Amino acid sequence: MTTKNLAQTLAAYATVDSAQVDSLFDKAFAKISSKIIVLDDDPTGVQTVHGVSVYTDWTETSIRAGFEEESQMFFILTNSRAFTAQETKDVHAEIAERIEKISKLTDTPYLLISRGDSTLRGHYPLETATLRETIEKQGTTKIDGEILLPFFEQGGRLTVDDIHYVVQGEEMIPAGETEFAKDRTFGYQASHLGDYIEEKTAGAFPKEQTVSITLEEIRALSTESMVTKLMGVHDFQKVVVNALTEQDVKIFSIALLEALAQGKQFLYRTAATFTKVIGNISSRPLLTAEELTDASSSHGGLIMVGSHVQKTTQQLDALRSLNELAFIELDAHLVQDAAIFAQEVERARTVAETFVANGKTAVVYTKRERLDLGPGMEEEELKLSVRISEAVTSIVHDFAHTPRYLIAKGGITSSDIGTRGLEVKRATVAGQVAPGVPVWTTGEESRFPHLPYIIFPGNVGSVETLKDVVQMLETHVN
Repeated sequence: MTTKNLAQTLAAYATVDSAQVDSLFDKAFAKISSKIIVLDDDPTGVQTVHGVSVYTDWTETSIRAGFEEESQMFFILTNSRAFTAQETKDVHAEIAERIEKISKLTDTPYLLISRGDSTLRGHYPLETATLRETIEKQGTTKIDGEILLPFFEQGGRLTVDDIHYVVQGEEMIPAGETEFAKDRTFGYQASHLGDYIEEKTAGAFPKEQTVSITLEEIRALSTESMVTKLMGVHDFQKVVVNALTEQDVKIFSIALLEALAQGKQFLYRTAATFTKVIGNISSRPLLTAEELTDASSSHGGLIMVGSHVQKTTQQLDALRSLNELAFIELDAHLVQDAAIFAQEVERARTVAETFVANGKTAVVYTKRERLDLGPGMEEEELKLSVRISEAVTSIVHDFAHTPRYLIAKGGITSSDIGTRGLEVKRATVAGQVAPGVPVWTTGEESRFPHLPYIIFPGNVGSVETLKDVVQMLETHVN
């Protein structure tokens, strides 16, 4: 499959008047009163929104609190990308049952989104298939179809002619040809989303049955054409949405909202842009150091780096140019000996604590070389990776001093630190510190209340982005 030039691709499609699109969207959005619930498979899904709640459990108490909030949207962090398939199925069935129960008790309709990775990794189609099965068992609701919309502009994930691309520089690389497609747990081959669906569903939903929402009809504002397609979807048929800009998602959503108003029911497997658009969340400027940190604090910040994707390692290397930081390597390969590894974790934590207490920001990072036990040892490697993640999390949980700010690099790392290390039950999304890099404000119940917690996805930003964010935060110090 051939690559594309980004500038040429963007220039190939007609532009649309933004004011007209906004007006049409506002009219369509006014027709729905549903609570919008986003199940997030890692904490990075809030990377486009602000002013919404994130619940880190799915108890009836938390789900009811989300329904009772004034805000139309709330997130439930499942962190399912770190689960086994069976755990994922059990959790999603449990969540769907509780949502259905509370929806009936409060007489509140809902729209349910499965927010997944923009590079197509995750428990697909298991999550949405489980949600559909559970919801349909609970009552009279029939799910007509599933919307697939992995577009995420800030991360350079674009969809053209039903082919999903990852932008690298000025080049658009088919997703199936990137490192993400080689993921040890969630790997795939197809870049064409129709082929991807057929591949992932083992032929249950053939490519030929996929409904495509094209860029041509989006840019022509052919909402009637799109509504007609959506109204014809049945039996959990898949709908692929092409998009090069956030406005494309907004135009599609105008048609989607009209179809919903006419009674259609869908589930959604999307990246973060769709959640912002369908939730009618306004854009806001990036957060500043003044908004994020207390300049009077005498403590340094704490940066935890667990992700092993190439971009994270490159960003870590760039971060080293900031001489005022203290770098502490955690030798994760020692995990094979529990006693020795416990000593290594204790060493890393106490060294980091000393630096932070003395006003210096500490960067704790896992050894960059992956632990490879050889062929046929994938299951054992997974168990060891869980222990490594638990160790990284324990450093934050047991940390003796409140850092001035906390950055966690990597989806699973940031989830474990948020839920177990910081013991957050409910956080508020403050906004983004860089495009695609969200910030939580931790709740009163957490280990460090009101801490700015920066969730830095492993594969987002340029090589310099992590360094730029830290440099900005470090300049706001007395």
